Amino acid sequence: EKGKESIIKPAADDSASSCTEETKKRVQTVHEKVQKQAISEGNGSTGAEAKQNKCSTSDAVIGDAKQYRDHFILSCEKQVLVGVVKMAQKQGLKGDKGEWKDFLTVHDTKMGTSMSDPAKRSVDDLVAFLRTFSKEEDLKFFATMVRGITKCAAVKQLSESSTEAESPQQKLVRSTIQHPDYLLNYSFPSKNEEWVATKLGKSSKAVKSNSMVAVDCEMVLCQDNTEALVQVCVVDENMEVKLNELVNPNKAIADYRTDITGLSAKDLEGVTCTLANIQKKMKKLLRHGTILVGHSLSNDLHALKLDHARVIDTSYIFEGPTRRKLSLNDLCKTILGYEVRKDGAPHNCLDDARAAMKLIIAKLEHGFDGTISCISKHVPEFESAKLLLHGISMDVPQEELRRIFPGFTFEFQDSFGHPQKYVVFERSTGLHTTLFVRKMAPDGSTEQPTSKKRPLEENKGDGSLVQCTSTKKRSAEVENSDECEHHIKEIERLKKKLRQRDDEVANLQKIITALTRKQGL
Repeated sequence: EKGKESIIKPAADDSASSCTEETKKRVQTVHEKVQKQAISEGNGSTGAEAKQNKCSTSDAVIGDAKQYRDHFILSCEKQVLVGVVKMAQKQGLKGDKGEWKDFLTVHDTKMGTSMSDPAKRSVDDLVAFLRTFSKEEDLKFFATMVRGITKCAAVKQLSESSTEAESPQQKLVRSTIQHPDYLLNYSFPSKNEEWVATKLGKSSKAVKSNSMVAVDCEMVLCQDNTEALVQVCVVDENMEVKLNELVNPNKAIADYRTDITGLSAKDLEGVTCTLANIQKKMKKLLRHGTILVGHSLSNDLHALKLDHARVIDTSYIFEGPTRRKLSLNDLCKTILGYEVRKDGAPHNCLDDARAAMKLIIAKLEHGFDGTISCISKHVPEFESAKLLLHGISMDVPQEELRRIFPGFTFEFQDSFGHPQKYVVFERSTGLHTTLFVRKMAPDGSTEQPTSKKRPLEENKGDGSLVQCTSTKKRSAEVENSDECEHHIKEIERLKKKLRQRDDEVANLQKIITALTRKQGL
């Protein structure tokens, strides 16, 4: 068992000899297939497909999706498999036998879900679960998670191999990597086209570097429904500008998001700098283990299509109540005592990069441990009287929402961890749809939501939340009355059943007493 839970690799080395015979045969079979088959042979796949089916942990190119799945699964150490299964749990992914606990119920009838922690399960159990997935999007997700977990392990290993004491900067890198949301947000498809990855190296020299640069990017929405980089700014610890470039996305732009980016079509006229040019410059800035700093940095790395291991994310380092992510502006007001921008003003890419670096320098100099409380704002009555709905399916038309919530104005809004309620309702077509509802601010709170709202569609009528209150209150009272009546009937039924059981117990006790006397005991 110890051998099975160590490293399983498709190679005939000493570590494989400790595996079970069954595992040995499986590894050898996959290894032979990998050596014999390439994506360009036999099935006539295209170069694009070869890129998709390239192994996450080696340069091997695998044939079909199932072979690709088996290859990367059997090439992983147990700790990587455990991480992938946990992420599948967190995302609620379902294979042919359901989610993880559903799978355990079928796969292990003896233990079932009594030992559901993936870390306590054998490699064979983990592999068997991952083999129940065959959808391409699931396999891509697993491959991305494998890269993310492997990257975390590499940074940790290099840090532990260093003989020097851990620096304050490296502690912040470690805090970022250990954040619960890190794997989901920082596992990048770095094997995909146009992506680049910086090399961590095989020595501990990389973790000895305490040099830092901070980055901020601006993105636009393109007509193919993707985001593209249009501006990037990088500063060092002395706030000196190392990079400040506008970028030509080289594809049609649907929305410049001028209210956020501050940029328009005129600003990009004559710009020749490309994403590839920026990636080359970024790799040069980040060589020798330089730490990259940013606020919600994963968004910037996605825009740059750049995978870098040593990062510090200020949204992870400074957290609000209930692990709520705070905006860069709120952090600067609370920690640094100034606003990066006024409410409603567009972003300044250079100012944001400098703000992120100043926050980390303040953290290194002064600490700021524990949760951060935002400076309270006055919330107008019309704002505090709003309800938030989220998790709404993309295919739900506005008319359906208006039918359920007549007289309301609808706006997009992000969730910030406030109390919420899961709601299921039936549409006119008979289909069921789910969504979440929460108040815009907790009761008695004067805190204002920090996210930028985008109006979806305003109600032009005179209907409002206040006008609908009485009708909804009456409807709620009727529903509550029916629900209470149902509960009362259920309680009475259970009481009757309990009395019957008491009578049965009393009769059994009488029989036992009579038998005891008869036997003279």
